[in-house]
Amino acid sequence: MNMMNKNSTAQDQKRGAPYMLGVFARKPWIWAFLAAGATYLATLVVVSTSAGAGSLMYAALTFASFSIIVGVGQMFVVTLGPGNVDLSIPATMTLAATLSLKFMATDGALIVPGLLIAIGVGLACGLFNFSLIMLLRIPPIIATLSASFLFQSLAIWSNRGLRIKPPEVLADFSTGGTFGLPNAAWVAVLISVLAWCVLEKTIAGRWISATGQNTRAARLGGVPVNAVRFGVYVGCAVLAGLAGFVLASFSGGANLNMGTEYMLMSIAVVVIGGSSIAGGNSNVPGIWGAALFMFLIVSMLNSYGLGAGVRLMLTGLIIVSVVVLASKRGRKV
Repeated sequence: MNMMNKNSTAQDQKRGAPYMLGVFARKPWIWAFLAAGATYLATLVVVSTSAGAGSLMYAALTFASFSIIVGVGQMFVVTLGPGNVDLSIPATMTLAATLSLKFMATDGALIVPGLLIAIGVGLACGLFNFSLIMLLRIPPIIATLSASFLFQSLAIWSNRGLRIKPPEVLADFSTGGTFGLPNAAWVAVLISVLAWCVLEKTIAGRWISATGQNTRAARLGGVPVNAVRFGVYVGCAVLAGLAGFVLASFSGGANLNMGTEYMLMSIAVVVIGGSSIAGGNSNVPGIWGAALFMFLIVSMLNSYGLGAGVRLMLTGLIIVSVVVLASKRGRKV
């Protein structure tokens, strides 16, 4: 056996770079990073200075971080299989940000309780979503979309049209950086590492994948399917609440439209990042590549001075191309 392993290793070494490139080409997440890299280089044609290049990457890491946080939660939901998606993410973000910042009332001493409130709001929203899905047997898409109207209404009632500002210390942290990286990116890194550990190193991760691959077989195999779905939907909502808290602190306050773009964005980064829309297959690294790509493509089109209609059309075409290319490569594995 050792001799066979040595022979296999020697053969891999002889194959060299072309073989390694082929291995990477079969990874579904690589295409999101390649697309992000291509758009970054295309933008640098206009932003040619080194300072501009650094600023663009810093901005990309900052704004992509919010998409990554909600994308990780959506990834777990999508992994559960066809029909599973959380459309209440934007409203959960808005409600969590509104209630937590209103409680803090710009008082830096209340940051920790404010964070706990944001997480608690996410927990309550996740429980409500799950109760609609399990107790009332409402399809997840309809259940979470209906719940989003209720969450948004609560945010409107609480907000009353005002922009609620964060404490100065919290705003400084959210807009600042550490070791050359935005603090928001460090939060996204921590969440991504935890998500990867859950998926790859724990029995809970295997249960999630098994449920998405074949729910009936997973149930017969002893997987607590309902408990898995409960944990996934609640976890997704908690991450949405956390994202709303960080985003509101970064942008200078909570407002009623702050989460609007993250409904489709959370789904896009999951699909473009290489996770299977059919369920059963997750991809944490790909979410980073997809989130960076989604920000950089808009930056590239803006830098070339294209109108909003042209930007939207080209963005859609490029996203479809990346998804098709990644799916074709995935079927060859």
